Amino acid sequence: MTQLSRLQGSLMVQGTTSDAGKSTLVAGLCRVFARHDVKVAPFKPQNMALNSAVTEDGGEIGRAQALQAVACNLKPHTDFNPVLLKPSSDTGAQVIIHGKALTTLEAKVFFGPKSQGYKAMALDAVMASFTRLQQQYDLVVIEGAGSPAEINLRQGDIANMGFAEEADCPVIIIADIDKGGVFAHLVGTLALLSPTEQARVKGFVINRFRGDISLLQSGIDWLEDYTHKPVLGVLPYLHDLHLDAEDSLIASPSSAQCMASQQKLVVLVLVFPRISNHTDFDPLRLHPQVEFRYVSMADQHKSFPSADLIILPGSKNVRADLNFMREQGWDKAIFQHLRYGGKVMGICGGYQMLGQIIADPLGIEDVAGNTPGLGLLDITTELTAQKVLTQVSGQLQLDHQQVSFSGYEIHCGVSNFTAATVIHPITMTQPTEQHDGQVSQDNLILGTYIHGLLDNPSACQLLLTWAGLEQAQAIDINHIREQQLNRLADVLEEHLDLNKLIGVIS
Repeated sequence: MTQLSRLQGSLMVQGTTSDAGKSTLVAGLCRVFARHDVKVAPFKPQNMALNSAVTEDGGEIGRAQALQAVACNLKPHTDFNPVLLKPSSDTGAQVIIHGKALTTLEAKVFFGPKSQGYKAMALDAVMASFTRLQQQYDLVVIEGAGSPAEINLRQGDIANMGFAEEADCPVIIIADIDKGGVFAHLVGTLALLSPTEQARVKGFVINRFRGDISLLQSGIDWLEDYTHKPVLGVLPYLHDLHLDAEDSLIASPSSAQCMASQQKLVVLVLVFPRISNHTDFDPLRLHPQVEFRYVSMADQHKSFPSADLIILPGSKNVRADLNFMREQGWDKAIFQHLRYGGKVMGICGGYQMLGQIIADPLGIEDVAGNTPGLGLLDITTELTAQKVLTQVSGQLQLDHQQVSFSGYEIHCGVSNFTAATVIHPITMTQPTEQHDGQVSQDNLILGTYIHGLLDNPSACQLLLTWAGLEQAQAIDINHIREQQLNRLADVLEEHLDLNKLIGVIS
């Protein structure tokens, strides 16, 4: 690549649809430029996601931006994603500005005709963060949200072209050919933009292509002639690319490896409507000794599968998801599972569900009220306006074994213990020395507020041993993440015209 020493500016990646590959392309570009010694940072003005990460400065951002920070060899910071919307119902979401929860709004308030006040405040926050990043880094790679052609969301837009116009940055558009209709997606998206926005688009990227590239060339030639904009690259379909997924639940890729293993542990994760931070389970999905699967509403007419370990994940609306679990009959399946000696683990919201009661007197997540828990652990929980956001480290102790770990907490609830004697699996040494979580007296149930626990190889190994997997292997998800980011960067360097791309950065 040329001109790297003089590279200065920004580049925005927008997509024709959700899941077109924006997050992955930004992460890959960040790693490409970082390993060529460019001081680069990721940025997403506005994100809507239930998977978030706790930052070094004590806030939360979308999981994709945390991954992109890793690609840049940076610690996550709230400036990388200044506006985060976390859906708590079909029509409402918690609004997080600069990492801190501001309020919960209905979609018609945030996106509707009465949204000017909120949008102005959000735009101020977005531009303040973007300005700081421009001052600190040579290059800012920006990710759009959804599609810039969503006509109903154009007024006051801060996520796509509204931001690009305000920040005066060039845009490239990525489309997923695997969905079909790639040329219609690109031409149609461009046609629905204003003339100034069309001029801002500097080229296209076609994603997830499989087959003979020569068969696509006539279409590329037509597209470039029709739009007068270049195709900057055609990216191949990358099988088994294991990177943190922000929204979609990814099935386990390790079934073939499981079959070859002498022993495998069957792990089920319950999929709630408002499941959050499901990236907690990536180490299990990729573990060669684990047969991993999600159980969702789509399985309601099937018998509940047998397992060694059932996990209740985090939730953005704990009481509603607890009611949903009862409607599916999953609570009865959990009780039966325990009667046969199976293990159960709850993380964050799932931990709260295992307790005696969940109280929401202020209506933090939904309508104010109380909901009985499953009654399996000796805790009561009250949801409070003050959200806990902190990175933690300490010791995990199970079955007379102890290992170190690091992770993070992100929750609204405060839990109190109702029993005189409680077995705590976790002792935190940072940020302050305190205990977390609970193990039942019969050693079948474990609850914790700590996210990212399984990302620690020794902690994951110990938890799998506790769940019944003899001679459990350690798996390092952080090492896998680095391998995959470098694999992605290699593909981009081979299949993108990076010199042409550098030429449009301003």
